[in-house]
Amino acid sequence: MHILMIAPEPFFEPRGTPFSEFHRIRALTSLGHTVDLVTYPFGKDVNMPGLRIVRSIKPPFVSRVGIGPSWAKVPLDTLLSLTALRMALTTKYDAIHSHEEGGAIGIVLAALLGKPHLYDMHSSLPQQITNFGYGNAKWLASLFGWVERLMIKRSQVVIVICEDLEDTVKALDLPVPTILIENAAGSGAEPSEGTGQAVRMSLGLSDETPIVLYTGTFEAYQGLGLLFDAMGLVRKSLPDARLVMVGGEPAQVETARQAVDTLGQSEGVIFTGQRPAEEIPAYLDAANALVSPRSSGTNTPLKIYQYLRSGRPIVATRLRTHTQVLNDDVSILTPATASGFAEGIVRALTDPAATDIGRRARDLANTKYSDEAFVEKTRRAYEVLLR
Repeated sequence: MHILMIAPEPFFEPRGTPFSEFHRIRALTSLGHTVDLVTYPFGKDVNMPGLRIVRSIKPPFVSRVGIGPSWAKVPLDTLLSLTALRMALTTKYDAIHSHEEGGAIGIVLAALLGKPHLYDMHSSLPQQITNFGYGNAKWLASLFGWVERLMIKRSQVVIVICEDLEDTVKALDLPVPTILIENAAGSGAEPSEGTGQAVRMSLGLSDETPIVLYTGTFEAYQGLGLLFDAMGLVRKSLPDARLVMVGGEPAQVETARQAVDTLGQSEGVIFTGQRPAEEIPAYLDAANALVSPRSSGTNTPLKIYQYLRSGRPIVATRLRTHTQVLNDDVSILTPATASGFAEGIVRALTDPAATDIGRRARDLANTKYSDEAFVEKTRRAYEVLLR
């Protein structure tokens, strides 16, 4: 099939949805399909057989776009729509495949062309409004809820990336097939043993230093305040422990650094800033424990799948954002409190049974969340779409 894909994100950038889009395209092209990807004017070009990237025009005064909803997306999505319309009218396609709010564009083009539409649902749009600080604008959440329902209703197949989104779609009681494809393939490579030695040297840490590693964005819903408070408690019993924070925009890193200084924890926390995706496995190899302190939201963090493959003990809050993938056999789940999270980290660093937890996590990743399973689920989604 020749597929018109609409992605209202900077492609490629090393963050959640672009990672997912990259691996969805990789799966489709490995199955013999070709993809024309209409996306924002930002991001790094990717060379992949079967993929053509078509960028929309850059609007004036917009040089970048952050994670989540923003007013910058209004002109960006307008120009993206015009580019997608131009491609739809000048090229023959067999299907339309849309990500996130791009589904609003996709259902219109699919109706115009008389082609099937697949909606790739990475999050709930009204929930994004709350998670990114627009909770007081109830009219905006209602509008996004209406748009989301319409995109699902007018699609022939909906892909969801976690169980919570699957429940969201089913609650609408619409006759649309829904296929769960976890973002495991898009989370990054597993570590190679021994590569963490160079990371420890670069950070000035010895082989004996216990490293607690966080990777990912520094957005408010990630629960970094809880993590910093917890590390203060951890270092009372394990003063040599160090928290290594990988990720964050420069301004976010500076804000986090000031928060750590205020807590008197600057000696125990190391900020690396954003690192290339290919370096993350070495950081995982250097770590003794991996943390995900999310305090809100229901989507599974992309990093969880890479954490699983690392074989290191994972400490995560016992919230649905984690428990739809993790359980007590493959992770250390804690209350979303500083004291509870601190107890989990200490257990990961000192309890010999934590090694078995990490091993079971890796076994789970190699079976249920393998690359082969990801490609097979993608094949099945398009099989349903064609029917």
